Amino acid sequence: MNEQVTRVGYGYALPSAQERNRVLRNTYWLLALSLIPTVLGAWVGVATGITRSMTGGLGLIVFLGGAFGLMFAIEKTKNSAAGVGVLLAFTFFMGLMLSRLIAMVLGLHNGPSLIMTAFGGTAGVFFVMASLSTMIKRDLSGFGKFLFVGAMALVIGSIINVFVGSGTGMLVISVLAIGIFSGFMLYDLKRIVDGGETNYITATLALYLDAFNVFQSLLALLGITSSND
Repeated sequence: MNEQVTRVGYGYALPSAQERNRVLRNTYWLLALSLIPTVLGAWVGVATGITRSMTGGLGLIVFLGGAFGLMFAIEKTKNSAAGVGVLLAFTFFMGLMLSRLIAMVLGLHNGPSLIMTAFGGTAGVFFVMASLSTMIKRDLSGFGKFLFVGAMALVIGSIINVFVGSGTGMLVISVLAIGIFSGFMLYDLKRIVDGGETNYITATLALYLDAFNVFQSLLALLGITSSND
C-alpha cells in the first residue's frame, strides 16, 4: 500500500508514473466506496434520532473524541488491509454525526432538494479541483501552510460558535469553510498527482475530510439562507 521513496519536494521523491496512477485510481475507488457507510450512518442517525440530544459541548466532545480516535486508528493501520475497514468505520461515524444537520434541513419545506444541491455542489467543486490538479504545474507545497492556519482559525471560531449559537457566525464560518476546504482539496489532489502521497488510505482520508467539510458547509449555508426566506 505504501512505496518507500526518498523525501524531497512535497516530502517524497517522485515515484513512477505507473505508481502515481495506481495510488490515484485506488484513492478514487475507496473515496467512492466511503460514500456508502456515510449515507448509511446519516440514515441511521436520522431514523433513530440518536444524535438529536448531542448539542453544545456534549456533541463537540463526542465528535472530536470519535473522529480523532478513529483517525489515529487509521494512521496505525494504513499499511494493512485493516486500514480500509477502519476508514469505512470512520466514514460511518462521520455520516452519523452529520445526521443532526441533515434532519434539520429535511425539516424545511425544500429540504431534500437542498441536500441534493449541496451534494451536486460538492461534486462540482471536486471535479474542478481534480481538473486543476492535473493542469497546474506549480509546486503547491507551500500553499498547505496557509490552509493549515486558516483551518485552525476556523476550528477555533467553530468551537466558540457552538457555545454562542450565532446564526451570523455560522453563516460566516460556512462560507470560509467552503473556501478553505476547497483549497485543501486542490492541495491534496495535487500531492497525489505529483507523487507526494503514496498511501491511498491516507490519501482517501484527506480527500474525504475535504469533501465532507465542503458538503457540510454548503448544506448549512443553504439551510440557513432557506430558513430565512
